Amino acid sequence: MKIEDVRRTAYSMPLTNPSFPPGPYRFYDREYFIVTYKTDREALEAVVPEPLEVAEPVVKYEFIRMPDSTGFGDYTETGQVIPVRFKGEEGAYTHAMYLDDEGPIAGGRELWGFPKKLAKPKIAVESDVLVGSLHYGSVLCASATMGYKHRKVDHDAVLKSMKAPNFILKIIPHVDGSPRICELVRFHLEEITLKEAWTGPAALGLFPHALCDVARLPVREVVSALHYKADLTLGLGSVAFDYMAK
Repeated sequence: MKIEDVRRTAYSMPLTNPSFPPGPYRFYDREYFIVTYKTDREALEAVVPEPLEVAEPVVKYEFIRMPDSTGFGDYTETGQVIPVRFKGEEGAYTHAMYLDDEGPIAGGRELWGFPKKLAKPKIAVESDVLVGSLHYGSVLCASATMGYKHRKVDHDAVLKSMKAPNFILKIIPHVDGSPRICELVRFHLEEITLKEAWTGPAALGLFPHALCDVARLPVREVVSALHYKADLTLGLGSVAFDYMAK
């Protein structure tokens, strides 16, 4: 393969058999189960990188079911998203993500910088309860429950939160192990069609684990819960801040 062929075809690894196809990436019937909870401000400030600022001492613990996504297929993920401010604008910082599909792990890390790790999240309806769980290996690390479709939620409020900017810290090392890329990436969800949105009583438990540290941001009080489905496109990002720039 010629040098120019490498330049023309390379966008992911492996070169001749990439782990994921080029975007854009469209998601159909994407299902969210989000529990918002209060935590310790000191814990948040220890993990949120400047120039982002912690907006309030809350965390959104998310379970997301992707039954039909172009390029990435059928998978489930879960993790923690923290409300932040960037230059006065309200947004959300993705702190941790755990999922069960290699393609979106590779694509999420390489393209945007999503902090994705391999684990076993699950969303299910058990009788009258919506249940979310996260196992890292055999160990239970997160458990969430919500009364199933108790009350409808205003769509405009949900859409406003979905359209807010999202931030991620993208890190790619050099061959010597030092950071070659260290950037704050900004992205948006696009072309959103919200199909339904519900709330109800909820509970959340996070449990200590050496490599799945969701309990680092402890649950002090559950504030609210949200369950909704939407079609959307995951927009590609832009660099909001370059930590390597002098």
